[in-house]
Amino acid sequence: MTPAVRTKFQAVALLLRDERARVRAAVSGSRQAEQLKRLDGIAAILAATAVQDAGLLALFAEDASVSDAARALKREMERSLGIEAAPEKAAPAQAAATSAVTEAEPRVVPQSVVSRQLANPFLAPDFSAAPQRASYTRRLDGWELLGPLLSSFERADSGAPACMALPAPTARFTPAGLQLMPHQGQVVAAAAAGHRTFLLADEPGLGKTAEALLAAEAANAYPLLVVVPSVVKTNWAREAARWIPHRPATVVQGDGETIDGFADIVVLNYEVLDRHRGWLGDFGFRGMVVDEAHFIKNKSSQRSQHVLALSARIRSRTARPLLMALTGTPLINDIDDFRAIWQFLGWIDDSKPLDELMDALEDTGLTPADRSFHAAARQCVIDQGIVRRRKLDVAADIPARRIADLPVELDERVGRSIRAAERDLADRMVARYKTALANRSCDPGVEGIDHDLVRWVARWEVKEATAAPSGENVFTMMRRIGQAKAGLAADYAAQLARSAGKVVFFAKHVDVMDAAEEIFADRGLSFASIRGGQTPAARHAAIESFVNDPDTAVAVCSLTAAGVGLNLQVASNIVLAELSWTDAEQTQAIDRSHRIGQAEPVTAWRIIAAQTIDARIAGLIDGKAGLAARALDGSDQEVSSSTDMQVEALAALLADALHASLEHGDSPGSSARARVSR
Repeated sequence: MTPAVRTKFQAVALLLRDERARVRAAVSGSRQAEQLKRLDGIAAILAATAVQDAGLLALFAEDASVSDAARALKREMERSLGIEAAPEKAAPAQAAATSAVTEAEPRVVPQSVVSRQLANPFLAPDFSAAPQRASYTRRLDGWELLGPLLSSFERADSGAPACMALPAPTARFTPAGLQLMPHQGQVVAAAAAGHRTFLLADEPGLGKTAEALLAAEAANAYPLLVVVPSVVKTNWAREAARWIPHRPATVVQGDGETIDGFADIVVLNYEVLDRHRGWLGDFGFRGMVVDEAHFIKNKSSQRSQHVLALSARIRSRTARPLLMALTGTPLINDIDDFRAIWQFLGWIDDSKPLDELMDALEDTGLTPADRSFHAAARQCVIDQGIVRRRKLDVAADIPARRIADLPVELDERVGRSIRAAERDLADRMVARYKTALANRSCDPGVEGIDHDLVRWVARWEVKEATAAPSGENVFTMMRRIGQAKAGLAADYAAQLARSAGKVVFFAKHVDVMDAAEEIFADRGLSFASIRGGQTPAARHAAIESFVNDPDTAVAVCSLTAAGVGLNLQVASNIVLAELSWTDAEQTQAIDRSHRIGQAEPVTAWRIIAAQTIDARIAGLIDGKAGLAARALDGSDQEVSSSTDMQVEALAALLADALHASLEHGDSPGSSARARVSR
């Protein structure tokens, strides 16, 4: 198949496409049918040729790259036939530039996928049963509903957990020699009974992967697309081989040269969705699972847009596909984190509930103006498929866990430097507080410290630090504290490894991980490093070493890259060298060990820098539950987010500085108010 033959093949394919369009537009009746039949004969010849070289099939695609030689040959053929060539829409260089702007990565079609399409015409997906949207008018069509639906979860009554009614568990789809826990079997039974959309929000460590795989088996949702963080791609393939061994799974790496196009389960990570979205949308998937679904909470991000586009494609072309969003922490920053997940599941679009949820809301007979609407609306959403169970309720046999704080004194010189930076930060906020107070046009009538203004100053400081991270701010300060604690935390982890067995060491910053690994090497301890930027093979080797090699004493893990999806229950001691900003992130890290399969009580040792903002943040984390506690678990604890935590920490720092100013007789607002008065 020489380059000249490929050029001629593509030119003929282009001519065939143009001629078919011309015949459909300009010819009618029996003559049109006759000419289309002859064109189908040419198409059959092209297909028979493509079978000899499967790469030719890609030249049929609507968005196939057309070579300059093929364009020139097509124009030459048209001139020889007396056909006036259509004007070019864009020069090849211009088209290439436009493509480069619109696509960060080139779109690819793996060769194995092409082979699947060629091998058997009966594998072609059938989209004839695609669902149709309702066109009739509803009572609630004029109401704004998404805001009330979201707020219904914020306003949930204490003791009102969010979990749909589930049937009795089934073991019908569980392979011989394995056993599901009852709470897992309930989800499988729901899928077998016909339920097709699930926000599976069980607490981390309760076996959501097995539930999703067997739910797909119960729903016969194959081929199945699984989108996951890169850290757990290999684990999903391994779990699929364990729970549904008769269903081959393939993992997409890079451009997908090594994938099996005939597999029932296709696993790929968020980062490569853009280049594979084209063929994934046409593959004919009957199910889609998104693991760690909170990754798509930002609807403006590329990965969220790719996931939502694929979901919409599957829902528009498949009758009742299985859609599952898996996350132990569905809410991290805001109740709006629900939006992208609900949209992926087909419950809502950008502006309103979709048919099934809208019908349920209609059946309540209520509107957002009714006092009882919020409770009824929340239940309608839950019934769409929210499943939330706590370890306390369904896995009481998992050993207990506890968080133990270890206050440490920083090196004298470093400690002085950090405390001085804290004072500088506090002084900067005090100056801003005084300036704001002086510029008020009226006296709000607040005696002493105006705590509303304190929070305003703290929010402004966080916003400024996020927008322009250079200079000393709360984020750089926390990093410096982490660096200062690295040696102390690693030393304690080494002692634990010597006395109690394997240890998981979590840190947020790479330099803290590097410093800890140097100490472990000096102590003669073998360690595995699990961090961002690793190849899947290197990450898998690190996990296998820690889990299976008795000589590998410590797993040094990134809090962001390894805080989700890993099973590290071989260890029961966790060292948190740096604090996260949310209870949810901390819980995710701890639950790498505190999960099904753990036989020992789990202890998370938090290393806290005494007399610094580190200790203040630890107290704030303990004092507030995650968003899921109120929205999903019926908790009456206060809701917090990462931004809330940053603001609260800075507000406390500023308030302390203002109190100290008051104690020294310098009223923070008196001189400012005097200036305004004058």
